[in-house]
Amino acid sequence: MANLAVIRAGGKQYLVKSGDVLRVEKMENEDGTFLDGKVLSLEPILVMNEDGTGAKIGTPTVKGASVAATVGETGKGKKILIIKYHAKTRYKRRNGHRQPFTEITIGEIKA
Repeated sequence: MANLAVIRAGGKQYLVKSGDVLRVEKMENEDGTFLDGKVLSLEPILVMNEDGTGAKIGTPTVKGASVAATVGETGKGKKILIIKYHAKTRYKRRNGHRQPFTEITIGEIKA
């Protein structure tokens, strides 16, 4: 049985194992509604055993392998402040940004 998998979510890759909780880029349906409480099936890029043996590498995904993930909450992260300043020119700009996220819990990893 495979214990570790590399999945792609939100343009980034994550090394996950069963029971992990991740905050990934915001995920939603095509109509813009949230996925809260749904179970997703993610196709892994790489699957391997806990000790690193028996690795299966996909091109681009591993055929027949899947990772079950349950969608938790959707929200916004901490505020990040962006400050621009030019010395001696009376130029100051301050802006803030809160990145939206979706929290997912990794379930069973099937090889």
